[in-house]
Amino acid sequence: MPLALYDSDFDAFSARLGAAFERYGFAVLGDHGVDPALLKRVDVATKAFFALPETVKTSYHRKGQGGARGYTPFGVETAKGYTAHDLKEFYHVGRDLPAGHPYRDHMADNIWPEVQDFHEATYELYTALDNLGKKVLRAIAVYLGLDREFFTPLVKDGNSVLRLLHYPPVNTPGESVRAGAHGDINVITLLLGAEEPGLQLLDRDGQWLPITPPANCIVCNIGDMLSRLTNGVLPSTVHRVVNPAEGRKDFSRYSTPFFLHFESPYVIRTLPNCMSEDRPDQFPEPITAHEFLQQRIREIKLA
Repeated sequence: MPLALYDSDFDAFSARLGAAFERYGFAVLGDHGVDPALLKRVDVATKAFFALPETVKTSYHRKGQGGARGYTPFGVETAKGYTAHDLKEFYHVGRDLPAGHPYRDHMADNIWPEVQDFHEATYELYTALDNLGKKVLRAIAVYLGLDREFFTPLVKDGNSVLRLLHYPPVNTPGESVRAGAHGDINVITLLLGAEEPGLQLLDRDGQWLPITPPANCIVCNIGDMLSRLTNGVLPSTVHRVVNPAEGRKDFSRYSTPFFLHFESPYVIRTLPNCMSEDRPDQFPEPITAHEFLQQRIREIKLA
């Protein structure tokens, strides 16, 4: 779906995007508008970081922060319900907050590695995807019959993170996969395409569908927070990253998801217009976005 439609016919864009989300929980956005030169800079900086010696990378790991900022080593994150860890390592860049901001007690400062252009390029991409996510949420709001700006203040200083992901070559067979089947924790995810295949979503009929977006596209999917808020009208579809075919097992896979979150104090309470006699409230107990995030971080063994 071309993002150009957002400006030329917003209502049509909203209807098409919302219908895709309601059916699949996923949509592919074309002509996303993120500068290709910026994407190249982030790619170069990402690969330079993950090529560093293990001792250097682990110096950017902070225990006790749930992986919220900096480096998370290989073999730590484990998909909810799994015992075998995922075959990945990653780096998180979060929102910079000014001195005295009330969320600084749980949203730590970023950790910047000594890699050329890493700080500048990754935070520029963070800002670009944060803005793009707000555009997507405007379309979702209208699709749900809400005010166009309903979500804007709810995500303004949200605990959103940019994840730089590295899946190393898979040389040792075992129970682990690159990413076990899971739903994302957050509101929506914007995923920049990976060169190597592997991403799959679980369709309603139980079939795994490969996601292979064309060039210059971003995959967007609904997260568990928004699925809960909408009472499942917009589903958080289970997805995974499978291990490579034999001919590609010696190749790394890189991807860059942006996990957009609500502001921490926001209370996730089922929207009234997403409930009916045929669809009773599945989540009668409200929960704050921060509480929900912490609960899920524990479940995936990041804390």
